[in-house]
Amino acid sequence: MIQQFLTHLAAQPTLWTTLRRIVEANYRGERSTIAAELAPWSAPGTRRFLDFGCGTGEFASSFPAQSYLGVDLSSVYVRHAALRHRASFAVMDGLALALADQSFDAALIVGVIHHLDDHAARTTLAELHRVLKPGSTMLVLEDIPPPTWWNLPGHLMHWLDRGSAIRSAADYERLFAPYFEIEQFKTIRSGICDYGVYRLSRTAAPATSS
Repeated sequence: MIQQFLTHLAAQPTLWTTLRRIVEANYRGERSTIAAELAPWSAPGTRRFLDFGCGTGEFASSFPAQSYLGVDLSSVYVRHAALRHRASFAVMDGLALALADQSFDAALIVGVIHHLDDHAARTTLAELHRVLKPGSTMLVLEDIPPPTWWNLPGHLMHWLDRGSAIRSAADYERLFAPYFEIEQFKTIRSGICDYGVYRLSRTAAPATSS
């Protein structure tokens, strides 16, 4: 019953966005991390940023509009984002991005990979490797259990999370390894929600198993 309610709520962009803003303190943690790790406003216009799984476009304002593209599988979310932000958005499937090779300097992924099974995650990461330039940065934020027991609302949100593939740190490392090198890992709290933050560097070529 609870999961059905959350699914219904998530299908309504305005209500879902309002709820997320409340529980994540207007995304202050994510916004400060984007500013620190991607520095999108340094030399604006010279770099292109891909917001993969942009949802309702909450982080579009963290980037220069002319340098930003947000993509999401949900046409409802993309329409909502386009109405609210003066930036570019498109409906795309991560399994086959309709984007040119090596056309972006950096990418942002917030709370997406834990919704993908291993096959979809690997295919998506391969596509992101393809569209990013060599040596470019990818910033990944993924839901983790609150590290402190007294953050009871955070534990509840983590329990309610609708992602079906929440992974351990070792599992994420294995997924990233063929395509990206982990430059830094840290944790942040945004409102009551905790995230593992990976700053990744695109490898020159995908690693192949021997």
